[in-house]
Amino acid sequence: MTSPAPVVLVFLDTAFPEGRTADASKPQLLVTDQGATRGDGIFETMLATGGTVRKIQAHLDRLAGSAEALDLEIPSGEAWRRAIAAALGGHRSQHPPADASGEELVVKLVVTRGVEGASSPTAWVQVSAAGTLARHQRETGLDVILLDRGYDSDVAERAPWLLLGAKTLSYAVNMAALRHARKQGADDVIFISSDGRVLEGPTSTVLLAHVETSDDGTAVKRLITPQLDSGILPGTSQGALFTAAKAAGWELGYGPLEPQDLLDADAVWLISSVRLLAPVNHIDGKAIGTPSLQKELTAELNGLFSGIQ
Repeated sequence: MTSPAPVVLVFLDTAFPEGRTADASKPQLLVTDQGATRGDGIFETMLATGGTVRKIQAHLDRLAGSAEALDLEIPSGEAWRRAIAAALGGHRSQHPPADASGEELVVKLVVTRGVEGASSPTAWVQVSAAGTLARHQRETGLDVILLDRGYDSDVAERAPWLLLGAKTLSYAVNMAALRHARKQGADDVIFISSDGRVLEGPTSTVLLAHVETSDDGTAVKRLITPQLDSGILPGTSQGALFTAAKAAGWELGYGPLEPQDLLDADAVWLISSVRLLAPVNHIDGKAIGTPSLQKELTAELNGLFSGIQ
């Protein structure tokens, strides 16, 4: 049996301005905490490379948006930044990297509504080494299947209490979808709404690209993602890559997308903060795009994405 990866844990505590370091190998969460009993809370997952957290402000902004959707009071952005710095410093001192420049760490921010009857939330930062699966999938690509999410694409507007645009701790359905995909021999999932619109992956945002030749012979590249008002989580990585791609001359688009749009694309990717940009090789067993063009586009977008902090 392999031992779990070392985790550094820092709780946000008003009595400790820089955060309170705790022993992650010992119990820390009360059994009455509503994050454990009800999944009532929010989180963000970030990637730190070379000791620097990527897109930290975008993640803090999305955390604040999720908190607002849940009517949840959370610590300030500055308090989070201090705790993140303490957790990264603690991980570096406890587990010095052999190559600091190539080190990838997963930085997770978690807030629950706290224990039953409490007036304040439970909030912490945890830092651990990134696993090998994310790197492998971004290098080799993914086979995915399409799954019905069970909602139409307008439900987020009609029923905001479903919290579809918030990043909550209630991830049981997402994890069940991934387990189902693996039983089918696939790596991941793209959710489809009940009215046939492309939504998102359980832990990622969907991107696709089309390349056309203009009248003067130049290549016109277009990067497209599903509509953000269709009940999906706004992707921090998608937003950052769109900004970089626009500056590099790409055209941008926002759905609505149907499954056939994925099959007709020159390339499809799932993008997330830890896995980064992972090309999709097959959808429901059907090959996507042209391998050589997909490789070329992936390399170009990775070059743009690598410069984002």
